Amino acid sequence: MKTTKVRERMFCFIFLLFYITKNMAYPLSTNSRWIINQKGQRVKLACVNWPAHLQPVVAEGLSKQPLDAVAKKILALGFNCVRLTWPLDLATNETLARNVTVRQSFRSLGLSDDISGLQTKNPSMIDLPLIEAYKSVVTTLGNHNLMVVLDNHLTKPGWCCRYNDSNGFFGDTFFEPGTWISGLTKIATLFKDASNVVGMSLRNELRGPRQNVDDWFKYMQQGAEAVHGANPNVLVILSGLTYDTDLSFVRSRPVTLTFSGKLVFEIHQYSIPYTKIWSSKNPNEACGEILKILNDGGGFNLRDFPVFLSEFGIDERGGDVVQNRNFGCLLGWAAENDVDWSIWALAGSYYLREGVVGMNDYYGVLDSDWIRVRNNSFLQRLSLIQSQLQGPDPQPEVSNFVFHPLSGLCMLQSFLDPTKVTLGRCNESQLWNYATDNTLKLQNKSLCLANTGPNAPVKLSETSCSSSNLSKWQIISASNMLLAATSTNNSLCLDVDGNNNLVATNCKCVNGEDGSCDSTSQWFKIVKVTK
Repeated sequence: MKTTKVRERMFCFIFLLFYITKNMAYPLSTNSRWIINQKGQRVKLACVNWPAHLQPVVAEGLSKQPLDAVAKKILALGFNCVRLTWPLDLATNETLARNVTVRQSFRSLGLSDDISGLQTKNPSMIDLPLIEAYKSVVTTLGNHNLMVVLDNHLTKPGWCCRYNDSNGFFGDTFFEPGTWISGLTKIATLFKDASNVVGMSLRNELRGPRQNVDDWFKYMQQGAEAVHGANPNVLVILSGLTYDTDLSFVRSRPVTLTFSGKLVFEIHQYSIPYTKIWSSKNPNEACGEILKILNDGGGFNLRDFPVFLSEFGIDERGGDVVQNRNFGCLLGWAAENDVDWSIWALAGSYYLREGVVGMNDYYGVLDSDWIRVRNNSFLQRLSLIQSQLQGPDPQPEVSNFVFHPLSGLCMLQSFLDPTKVTLGRCNESQLWNYATDNTLKLQNKSLCLANTGPNAPVKLSETSCSSSNLSKWQIISASNMLLAATSTNNSLCLDVDGNNNLVATNCKCVNGEDGSCDSTSQWFKIVKVTK
């Protein structure tokens, strides 16, 4: 019996085994809000950011682990793509790019320990010119079927991004538009034959006192044309203003390009600008407000274009309440919309960052040794959105996952007790149907989810499907992530106990409470799945 159930679950999950890198048909293009391959099939970008834009101008971590080992690790962690950063000087300063070797770059910065590490871990790279070392990273990622998005992160190598760093907007001291376009053209040309380079992000986090909409259109359109002219294979990815949080202006003033089928918009989302909102409001109200800001600032583009959530992340030590709530809210949005994305960041440490040698980065997916995972629970939270959930099929068969962003798990029928509902890995979950009458039913089975009373386990039964009082679950609150039992006048909500069993408890943070209230254990997102 258990074997049969496992087979049923695996059958339901076949559509998630997308591993698009194994059947890729390059180059990629766009179809409305989807990125597609040459066969017209959706290709979802599930990326990790790998910084290579700091002072050494070498991809981080290569004094700690062999390049090949890092690429294998990225793939093993479920990513299919790397957003690889680069400084403009790597393209426009020929002396830096071609006359300075990796060894010389590190020596000039006094990084003798990293030189020793590179000699041991990556001996074939240490005497390469910087541009050749960068190319070797791209090539190795391609050898492991990892797609690459090349991101022009800034001009002068270093950490990014301060508001007044003269690196932020067209016309700044270190951001001359003609030089920038020349650099984009060179990089696009250089990687024209690298089939795994699927996109180019034109500039990271535009910002500063000079930023304005007219210059954005003027130069971003010129940059897009330059990239496409040099390499028509790549997706052209445009970022917004104010640290890539604001693309609101393209709602009424469309981007005008001579080519089509290649345009992608990117957005970033971190908790930092919204600390006051999260601190002063309860999580449901705050999440609703944050998602409105996100959708108004760029998410609306999903109506017509792919939206690439190219930076988001948290301190993976897990102690920051604001960051944790913001991340859960964002995960619900990312799963619901099945967006393309790139987590910040791979880097467990940096050679040299802001004057600190070997700085540990708690946002890093990897630990400072560049081989161990920093926080397995964090990666678990990403696992559902690493899968392709939706696509461009005009007449799809629709079903649902019930996703719990706090844990990264999904609602599933217990192996041991068919009436019991627990949280488990989403790749083991059955599919559900959330009907227009608000019933939650196991797909292809006459079993509905029923409330059995306060602080009691919810149950699956056939009779509950015909008992509308018990089996209706309404989405409530500003977060749109509380599932309330209508039989209780929406006073009981789906929750999880300490053993990952699903229970019904009093709905939290629905009566105007402040930020001290916590409803995140009750956050569930009913995610549409098409196949």
